Amino acid sequence: MPGPRLTRAIATLAVFALAVAFPFLASGYHVYQGAQVLVLAIALLGLNLLTGFNGQISLGHGAFFAIGGYGAAILTAKLGVPYLLAVPLASLVCFAAGFLFGFPALRFGGLYLALATFALAVAAPQILAWKGFDAWTGGSSGVSLVKPHAPFALPLTTDQWLYFICLVSAALLYVAARNLVASRIGRALIALRDQPIAAETMGVNAALTKTICFGISALYAGVAGALSALAVGFVSPESFGLALSLSFLVGIVVGGLASLGGALFGALFIEFVPSLADQMSGNFGEGAKALPGAVYGVLLIVAMAVMPGGAAGAVRAIMRRTVGS
Repeated sequence: MPGPRLTRAIATLAVFALAVAFPFLASGYHVYQGAQVLVLAIALLGLNLLTGFNGQISLGHGAFFAIGGYGAAILTAKLGVPYLLAVPLASLVCFAAGFLFGFPALRFGGLYLALATFALAVAAPQILAWKGFDAWTGGSSGVSLVKPHAPFALPLTTDQWLYFICLVSAALLYVAARNLVASRIGRALIALRDQPIAAETMGVNAALTKTICFGISALYAGVAGALSALAVGFVSPESFGLALSLSFLVGIVVGGLASLGGALFGALFIEFVPSLADQMSGNFGEGAKALPGAVYGVLLIVAMAVMPGGAAGAVRAIMRRTVGS
């Protein structure tokens, strides 16, 4: 019977192999959905670094997602920057914005930080729709951009090419997050979450460490936003409302706090469960138009009751029982 580490390695390789084969087996629309799942997983990876590993609650990561999306759209559609360069540039802007916002905001901590980031999530769509930005963003009408085609005459459709860009980005950022968590900075983040006074006594610079974590988390959200803009081909203020930030928080809880692999489960939940709720409520006829939200809430409660440690915790429990038997 293989050990837990070997089992995890085999499972990771199997998931990656399935992800590589997926765009050649699925329809164009499902490939697009797969790209969106990967985009959401990237955003959840970053938020889990902040909330799961550092214990800081953020309700405003949809704002950094918006900055990444609008940044990539403006760079490519307005300034003619190549899309492969626009994504990292937009994400660096998000890192700077997250670092600058996090430096004063993280001094609050706890629920005060949650309220500060909540205000950011509420304000972001209003700022993007402000008439002063019409020349760059198109105001409330948003920005359209052309989806990139596969280079070098590769036999891939546009959706397949964008899917592989998202897949490679997600894989690289996942590896980077694992290395960060295993590094000295990662241990400092966990120490500040569990024993903040002891961590500062041991010489951890709490303000700087938390601010860097907030900036990295914002960078991940920016990458996700930029890739989403490329995959959709359009950005508008209505796409980055408060519901987006709240869905990110739902995703990391459902996937599993302090679990990097749980980001994929959380992304699948965010992408497909609302549609499932719509379909289930549709069975009740025309008078049930207000039911999707209620059905979604019930499914979320059921998920938390069945998997109190998130999907990743449930998978770990199953693996322990399987390997142990």
